[in-house]
Amino acid sequence: MTAPQTHTLETPGAVLAYDVRPGSSAAEPPLLLIGSPMAASGFASLAARFPDRTVVTYDPRGAERSRRTDGAAESTPEEHADDLSRLIDALDAGPVDAFASSGGAVNALVLAVRHPEQVRTLVAHEPPLVPLLPDRGPASAAVRHVHDTYVRAGYGAGMAEFIRLVLHSGPVTEDYVRQPGPDPAAFGLPADDDGSRDDVLLAQNLLTCTGYEHDVEALRRASTRILPAVGIGSAGQLAHRGGLALAERLGTAPVEFPGDHGSFLDTGYGPPPDVDAVAARLREVLAGDRDTVAAGS
Repeated sequence: MTAPQTHTLETPGAVLAYDVRPGSSAAEPPLLLIGSPMAASGFASLAARFPDRTVVTYDPRGAERSRRTDGAAESTPEEHADDLSRLIDALDAGPVDAFASSGGAVNALVLAVRHPEQVRTLVAHEPPLVPLLPDRGPASAAVRHVHDTYVRAGYGAGMAEFIRLVLHSGPVTEDYVRQPGPDPAAFGLPADDDGSRDDVLLAQNLLTCTGYEHDVEALRRASTRILPAVGIGSAGQLAHRGGLALAERLGTAPVEFPGDHGSFLDTGYGPPPDVDAVAARLREVLAGDRDTVAAGS
C-alpha cells in the first residue's frame, strides 16, 4: 500500500484531518474506517490489509490532529455524521463502504439515516447503544457515573471507571454505581488529578454517544446495507450487547467478527492480535449478501 496522503477539511466548528491510502484497483469504492474518539492512528494496521482498495481514515473532531474551532465542550453524533458526510463529498468517490466501530458506529448510523446515498454498506461494529438495552436505566446511570467521576476526580479515576464498565459482563444492575471505585493504578492510570477536564472521550463524547436514541424505523428504510456486528471475544459486554440489540431491532442476524471490541486496533502496545482475522472477515462481509454474511459462510 502506498503511503497515506494527509488532507484537512474545514467543517462547521472544526478542522478535520484525514488520510487517503490509494489502492491498486478502482473496482471497489473507497473503504472508510471510522472510530470515535479513536482516530486514524488506531486503524493503520487494518488499513494496510486492504492494499487493493482506497482506504480512508480520519480523526474525529477534537481527537488528535482534528481540532474544534467553535469552543464547544461536547461533540454530538449529529455533528460527527455531518463531518463524515462532508468528508465523503470531499472524496468525490461515493457511495463508500464503511467499517465503523464503537462510537464511530453510533455516528455512522446517523449518517446512514441522513445520507443513505453516501454509504453502500455499513458494518456497525459494537455500537454502545445504551437506549436499546433492556437494562437501559441502570446502564445509563453507570455511564453517567463514569462521567461524574471524571468531573469530580480527574482522568485517572474517570478512565478506571470507564474501563470497568466496558469490561463488565452481563446486564448492569441498580447497585452497580454503589460499589467502591476501582484503583486507577490497577489499570496503569495516574492517581493524581492534573486539573484538566477536556478529555476527548470522557468529556467530549461519552454522554452524547452512549445516550443517542436512533430512529430505528429510518435505519430499516435506509438504502444503505446496514450490518450490525459483534466480536466473539466480547460477549456480554455493553458494546457487544448494543450490537446485538441493534440487530434485533433491524430484524437481522448479527455478523460475528474474530476478536473483541478493539483487538484489531493499534494502541501502541504491539501489533493488534486479531487484525489479520478481522480484515479477512471484513472482506468476506463486504463481498457477501445479507443472508450469506449473517450465516458466516
